[in-house]
Amino acid sequence: MTGLEVSIEKRTDTFHLCVDWKIGNELVVILGESGAGKSMTLKMIAGLMRPDKGVIRINGKTVYDSGDGTFIPARMRRIGYVFQSMALFPHMTAYENIKYGAPRGNAHRTRDAVMGMLKLFQIEALADKYPSETSGGQRQRVALARALIGWPELLLLDEPFSALDTPLKGQMRELIKNIKQEFSVPVILVTHDLIDASATADRVIVYSAGSVAGVGSFNELMKNPASPEVKRLLDITPYISIIENAGKNLTA
Repeated sequence: MTGLEVSIEKRTDTFHLCVDWKIGNELVVILGESGAGKSMTLKMIAGLMRPDKGVIRINGKTVYDSGDGTFIPARMRRIGYVFQSMALFPHMTAYENIKYGAPRGNAHRTRDAVMGMLKLFQIEALADKYPSETSGGQRQRVALARALIGWPELLLLDEPFSALDTPLKGQMRELIKNIKQEFSVPVILVTHDLIDASATADRVIVYSAGSVAGVGSFNELMKNPASPEVKRLLDITPYISIIENAGKNLTA
């Protein structure tokens, strides 16, 4: 069974997350406003945070179950994770950052794997450069290469385009879709950006205040929103205004 099953609950002093959903081998966007519980969900899937109760299964394997006490630590979960900050080591070159994500083993095989990722992501010229010497889009490619070099069972992307300008965002969206095809791995992308969701997602899971407000393709949710809240969250009116204003500026 390929996919992910998440049925979890987590309480903090100020927030209550309670979500239940399943995905297959697809590119899924978790869409919602800041503070809706999107990043918290990713952390619990990755094993960086422990739910209060529930079940998480990756490709049919249980990595967390409050019923029997199962909790597989993060280091033993085959998950690629790209944080919003990208979390590259500033004292390491692109080559060294990617190598850090590789499984420990034969040195020659590891070098070949790193060089293969540099080629795949078209960043061979960056091999000896440090993060401070590269652009935001280049750093994003290094972070993705590091996350994928171990051929994970699942790829988690937390607001991966937030620090990029508009032209780079378009390129990176296409790259993520290509990655999905190349690695044939379930991908979860967290965002609050409707363009990210509409341009990349096979399916969208809408979060609102710690709960799932709607699930479906972007077009399905647009045409038949499950609730007034989903309709509000998927309101594209502000984007239309931005596009129209940009066009006026170009012709002025």
